[in-house]
Order: sequence, then structure tokens, then C-alpha cells
Amino acid sequence: MTLPTAESAAQGTAAAHPLDAATWASLTGPHRRLAEGRGRARRYPPDLSPFAALSSPDDERAWADLHHLQGPDQAVLLAGPPGFTDALPRGWAVDAVIPGVQLVATPAHRTEPDDEAFVISAADAVEAAELVARTEPGPFRARTHELGTYLGLRRRGRLVAMAGERLHPPGWSEISAVCTDPDHRRQGLATRLIRAVGHLVRERGDTPFLHTGAANTRAIDLYLDLGYALRREVEFAALRTPAAPAR
Repeated sequence: MTLPTAESAAQGTAAAHPLDAATWASLTGPHRRLAEGRGRARRYPPDLSPFAALSSPDDERAWADLHHLQGPDQAVLLAGPPGFTDALPRGWAVDAVIPGVQLVATPAHRTEPDDEAFVISAADAVEAAELVARTEPGPFRARTHELGTYLGLRRRGRLVAMAGERLHPPGWSEISAVCTDPDHRRQGLATRLIRAVGHLVRERGDTPFLHTGAANTRAIDLYLDLGYALRREVEFAALRTPAAPAR
């Protein structure tokens, strides 16, 4: 897939840009209080998120640290540039790789609060998990709503749409878990929540960004219409640590 150039994202071409390693930048930055780490590896607690990160995917010491952190024969989710799993250290296995894209908000991105939306809390966690199970927007765990502000919309008392903040690199916030119950689609609920969460992010002085699967063209078209621009290709890899204990 060839990505169009986004003028607003031109500064993001440098390797040091936080969105080039968004999970690492989040876990060593604004989310470091949540991070579990060893040496050159970090992860979220499993009930918050399955994502982990390496200081560099080219550093075998970082992979060794992640092996120690996860333990033997354990699943872990990493994001990186296309092909970053092509040469894994010995013993690591690939369960699945999903091509994805990263999008960033441009000056054309319009945000606005939504008076009907409510903040999802622990009291809504079961309903949120049920909505995720029906819609499959991506990984969502029991405490994922604690990573940022998640907003929801109800119809007849039932949670039918949701969106919130996941990764939080310095200066940026990832809009995630955008989902709508199948019986309530085509009503603009997702658009309202994307704009409402984006409003919270902008009010804080950060810039919204997001990820989605490269094959999810319907979602990509929606985000482009809402003022986002494609920035880069990414891969989401479900990996398994070596079966033997780390040395």
C-alpha cells in the first residue's frame, strides 16, 4: 500500500519521532507509571493491555529482556515497521501478523464535545467487554479503560458505542476501541465519539492519532473523511516467547 504524503506529518519522518515507536514512547513516557519493565523491554500489565515494546527490534538484548519479562512460551503483542518479525531471535515464534496503518490528525480534523457521551468506568467494564466481543475493534482487557478517557453512548440503557484513548506517547494520544453495536451502525455514533475523544485530547494540548488494519478500508475512509492523514505502515505481531526459560 502506498501512503499519501501528509504535510502535517512531515516532521514525523525522523527516526526519533515518538510515533515511530509509539508503544515504547508511551511506556517510557506518560504511561511509565503503568509499565512493567526489564532492561530494554517494557510491557503493560496483562489486564491493562497485551502490548509490549522493545527499545529497538534490532537489539537481541532487548528481545532477551522481553523473554525474561514475559516468561517462557507466553503470548505477547508487538507493533513495529513492516518486516520487523522477519529475523526474530532463536526460539521466538510468530502466531499472527496483521498489516496496519497509522494515521494522524491534520489541521482539517474537527473535534467537538458530545453532551450525551459518558465516561466509561469500572462499573461499565463488563458491558464494554461485551461490546468489544460483538464488534472486535482490537485488543481490550478488563482494565483497558484506565489507560485514558473512554467515552460511551447508550440506547435504552444499553452501551452501543465506544471510543477512547490507549497509547500515550509524549504530545500524542491514540484513539482506540472505536466500535458500534451492529444494530446501531450508520447512525454516526462512531463519528461523534471520535470527535468527542479528539476534543479531550486537543483540550489537553496533545494531538490525536490512531491505528487500524490496512485491510479495513471502510474505517480508513472514515478517518480520512474526519481529517486524519495516513502517516506510515505498521505491523501488529502476535508472538510467542521461546519455550525454554530465559537465561
